Amino acid sequence: MAHSPDKSMAQAIPVYAADHIRVVNGANLGDPLGFADELMPDDVYALTPHATRAILSLEPVGDHYIVAAHSAAGVPGQSVFLDSTVTFMSGDGQTQEAIVLVAVDDTGCVAEAWALPLAPLYPDVDYVLVGCDRSTARQKFAQVACVSFTRGTHITLAGGAQRPIEELSVGDRVLTRDDGPQEVRWIGQATTRATGEFSPILIRAGALNNSRDLVVSPDHRLFIYQRRDTLGAGRSEVLVRARHLVNGRDVVQVEGGFVDYFQLLFDDHQIIYAEGIAAESLLVDTRTRQALPQDLAAGLSVHDGSLREAYDVQESLLRHPDTVDMLRRSTRG
Repeated sequence: MAHSPDKSMAQAIPVYAADHIRVVNGANLGDPLGFADELMPDDVYALTPHATRAILSLEPVGDHYIVAAHSAAGVPGQSVFLDSTVTFMSGDGQTQEAIVLVAVDDTGCVAEAWALPLAPLYPDVDYVLVGCDRSTARQKFAQVACVSFTRGTHITLAGGAQRPIEELSVGDRVLTRDDGPQEVRWIGQATTRATGEFSPILIRAGALNNSRDLVVSPDHRLFIYQRRDTLGAGRSEVLVRARHLVNGRDVVQVEGGFVDYFQLLFDDHQIIYAEGIAAESLLVDTRTRQALPQDLAAGLSVHDGSLREAYDVQESLLRHPDTVDMLRRSTRG
C-alpha cells in the first residue's frame, strides 16, 4: 500500500549540500562527501569557501522521507534516505558527527546529498574522516528531534511536589494539564556536546513567571496561555519553541561543554509542568520513534500530531524584541 506524506509531521533541518564538503587531501581528492560505500578513512575534508547551510524540510512517508513542498533545499516530492553517520576529527582532537542524507529521483538514481552536522563545522578547518556507521543514522536523526529537559529540572508530580527529572522513575505519576495525573511510560537520557544550534536554551527564573531557571532543548515547545492574544496568533493558547524566544537577556542559548538531556514519554502527548512552566512531553512521530527502545517502540502508535499543528506559533510572530516581556505580562494572573 502506498503511503501519503504526513504534512503535520514536517521536519526542518539545517544542512550543507554534500558538494560543499570536499576532500582536500587523501585518496578521494576533490570529491564531495558521499555515501558510506564511497568514503575512505583518513581522507581530509573542508568546507568550500562559499559553503552555506540551507533548510531542508522533510515529511515522513512510510520508512523514509520526502522533500516537503515548501523546502528551501531539494526538489519537492523526492524521496530521502538516511545513509550513514560520519565522524570527523579536527586538528585539536575534537570530533564532530554529521548525518548523510541522500535524495533519489523517480528512477531510483541519486539526485542530491546533504550533511546534517551534529556539531558546528568551521571554514578553514581540516576534518579527518575517522568513522562511518550505517547503523546509527536513524537513531541519531531521532535524537535531534526529541524534545528534552536537562538534568536538575524540577517536574511537578501528581500530588504537587516537585522532583528533579533525573530522580523520576517509570510509573511515577506526573501532573498533566489536560489529563490529570499520568504515569511516566519511559525516560530517555542522552549526553551530547552543547555546541551550535543544538546547544540548550536557558530561560532565566522569572522570564515567563517560572520559579527557577529552566534549561531545555532548542525545539522544546512551551505551552503558554495568554489572557489576551498578545502575539496575534488567533488564539489564546499557543505552543512556542524555546529557540524562538532567545533575546540575549533572559532567554539565551548556552554553549560549551556537555549537556545531559532527558525525555519523558507518556501514553499520550502531554503538557506537563517544569519549574512552573507548562511544557510538552515527548511526541512520538515517525522520526522520534527511532530513539525509543525497540521493544517499547513496537507497542506504541504514532501520536496524531494534532497538538503540534493546532497550537504551534510561527517564528514570524515571535520576532518582536520584547516578545518574552509581552508573554510574561500576558500570562501573569
